Amino acid sequence: MSYDLMVFNPKTAPRTASDFMQWYKQQTAWEEDHSYTDPKVTSEDLNGWFLDMITDFPALNGPYAPADDDDKMDNDEITDYSIGKEIIYAGFRWSVAEKAYPKMLTLAEKHKVGFYDPSGDGSILFPNNHGRLEAINIKSKPWWKFWS
Repeated sequence: MSYDLMVFNPKTAPRTASDFMQWYKQQTAWEEDHSYTDPKVTSEDLNGWFLDMITDFPALNGPYAPADDDDKMDNDEITDYSIGKEIIYAGFRWSVAEKAYPKMLTLAEKHKVGFYDPSGDGSILFPNNHGRLEAINIKSKPWWKFWS
């Protein structure tokens, strides 16, 4: 099991939580007619996010993956990206969750893309008019962070 986070194109994603969740299920059915390992299929903003993200969390597969399989297995930061036209879904090892979350969030804001946290509190964040990410659904803390 992995620690999963997702960025998405805020121009095409629905802005209500219930509609977003339906859209999310459609996106993660992985039925688009292309490889899900190459960022050339996605938007310019998501592609920029991906190229920044892989500097700290290299891709497991695709054209940007390390050539050496030993590098992939020995590197905790190696990340399984599934790249669609409107989303990039990232599967991290749990050991890097506390590093991956803020990195993804910071880069999502930088590239003005949306951010969704399916493995944590379920927050759905869209960039506002000033480029800051804001939740369309208010969630409480995950149960494991209750006392922190």
